[in-house]
Amino acid sequence: MTSAAAPEAIVVGGGPAGLMAAEILAGAGAAVDLYDSMPTIGRKLLMAGRGGLNLTHTEPLQAFCRRYGAQAEVVGGWLDAFSPDDLRRFASTLGIETFVGSSGRVFPTGLKASPLLRAWIGRLRAAGVRFHLRHRWIGLTADGMSCFERPDGSRHQASAGATVLAFGGASWPRLGSDGQGVAHLAAAGIAAVPFAPANCGFDVAWSPAFLARAEGQPLKSLALAFQGQTARGEIVITRYGLEGGPLYALGAALRQAIATSGRACLLLDLKPDLTTENVQARLLRRGSGSLANTLRKQLGLRGIVSALLHELVSPADRADAGRLARHIKALEVPLCGIQPLARAISSAGGIDFAEVDADLMLRRFPGLFVAGEMLDWEAPTGGYLLQAAFSSGFIAGRGAGRYLQLIQE
Repeated sequence: MTSAAAPEAIVVGGGPAGLMAAEILAGAGAAVDLYDSMPTIGRKLLMAGRGGLNLTHTEPLQAFCRRYGAQAEVVGGWLDAFSPDDLRRFASTLGIETFVGSSGRVFPTGLKASPLLRAWIGRLRAAGVRFHLRHRWIGLTADGMSCFERPDGSRHQASAGATVLAFGGASWPRLGSDGQGVAHLAAAGIAAVPFAPANCGFDVAWSPAFLARAEGQPLKSLALAFQGQTARGEIVITRYGLEGGPLYALGAALRQAIATSGRACLLLDLKPDLTTENVQARLLRRGSGSLANTLRKQLGLRGIVSALLHELVSPADRADAGRLARHIKALEVPLCGIQPLARAISSAGGIDFAEVDADLMLRRFPGLFVAGEMLDWEAPTGGYLLQAAFSSGFIAGRGAGRYLQLIQE
């Protein structure tokens, strides 16, 4: 437990970044008050764990850092301080062991988020962290105090030697991350890049006939390409278009193209382990059978692939083995829009990195730190999102602890 004379710190946000900042501050001897706008802690983390909590990835660190695009160098610094291995060791201290899946992704042995979250909150409470729920941060007062709004509309003000803001981005607003905290900082003069959907689905103008057969069907073992970038895996046909991990990996470039020209042409390689010549040779064995049977018997392309080729390839090209082979190796799918923020797994945009120092302290507001998805970075799913959230919380918590020490001297 912290002593009555311990330096005081505030953390706003009960997601991975905020909880990690609280962990580091409490470990450094600070008296920590953690505020969250929701009735319970970690709602978005629990949502992430519904399909199996993907904590991090075992990809080599240099390749891992490239997943963060324009912010690879910045986030790489976070990972140097709190690495994927550090995250696995941290989970172990909570009694949560991890394993590596076949794709290199790292999961807790029970796959769920709730045991980890429950153990973590218990340890933070034992360390003296005080939790204040249903308190929405609405900005700073003229004298630098954090101002919170309660559900009944009443206001609560709190001051501390250091404050860490970690209230998330703007995706899944019903879980608490609605972007309003960043809007309050922007109103105070902090530069921020507008939020945009990331790790989201893209729109395709499917025909009603195709949707009647294909909605909800997976397309497996594909390679996707756009502007020289590639990704492999499985995507799903949806009522509005396409969804899936490989698509998310290309999301930033696709989003930019659609914002610029209103469309993007995604290329699907339906047989990435065969050359175009190999595909053509197998198609020439078609004989009098149907296209669907030929695709299944000669290329192992089952399910909805035949309907997809009927949707996107002209009858003349489907009848010609050479032209059809080229489509199978580079099928053009016209994307015409992006799913909204409320449906996105995460968001791009947020506080501009020019506004923060290496400890993630806002240069214009000494003692005020920021962490997590509210900063302007993005990453694909696969463990990269959560790892950066945890690591940024570590950086901000460590920086806030150093700041408290400095002002006490």
